[in-house]
Amino acid sequence: MIEATSKIPKYSQITQDIIYQIQKGELPPHSQAPSENEIIDAYRVSNTTARKALQELSNAGWVKRIKGKGTYVLERKIERSASRILGFTKNMIEAGRQPSTRLISLQVMQPPFTMTINSRDYTLKGPLCKIQRLRFGDDAPIMFETRYISMRFCPEIDKKDLERSLYEIYEKDYGLRLNEIQQVLGVIMLDNHLMDYFDLQSPAPAFRVEGATFCGKGLILEMEESIYRGDMYRFTVAAKQ
Repeated sequence: MIEATSKIPKYSQITQDIIYQIQKGELPPHSQAPSENEIIDAYRVSNTTARKALQELSNAGWVKRIKGKGTYVLERKIERSASRILGFTKNMIEAGRQPSTRLISLQVMQPPFTMTINSRDYTLKGPLCKIQRLRFGDDAPIMFETRYISMRFCPEIDKKDLERSLYEIYEKDYGLRLNEIQQVLGVIMLDNHLMDYFDLQSPAPAFRVEGATFCGKGLILEMEESIYRGDMYRFTVAAKQ
């Protein structure tokens, strides 16, 4: 409800009200957002104010205005900061989505595993637990990951419930503190194998993240190769000088 005494401009109040409806699911993705005339009638404002509200929604990435058709709610991309140690589960919760995981495969390996990240070779010594998992947000498949986990730091992790958050397992079950992550981000096209996991019918771009996570100085806890759907994710970077 818009209060007449508020110092916030009416068009911004209308924008916030519509965003709230989107976040509650009252206006789901791809549905038609209120038109200028509907905003005028519902909020008793001028067409200029209604137009400003829709423009603000569009600028913020909540809706898309299509000439001659109307204004439609966009599928919000999930943001992940490349400068934070942030697990998928927490990332989904911050984005307002319900996380879940399906374990695809599990294998215990003895040989070491080496990955090149930012032009440097990192080696994780065996024994290792290699897992592949499909990660979901609100039942939509979003990320396919392959992880190599040190069983020196996490003995018998292969016997854990690996559909839980790994970061939670590291911290709560093994008392490990994650203090560093080295990653490289690239863009790929999903092949037929991965398209099936993501329920896609045609090739689509995706983000590929390769990384090493540390639990102490020079102590590699895990390595990963993760594939994120490009149509549902975006990575952000913050830098200071």
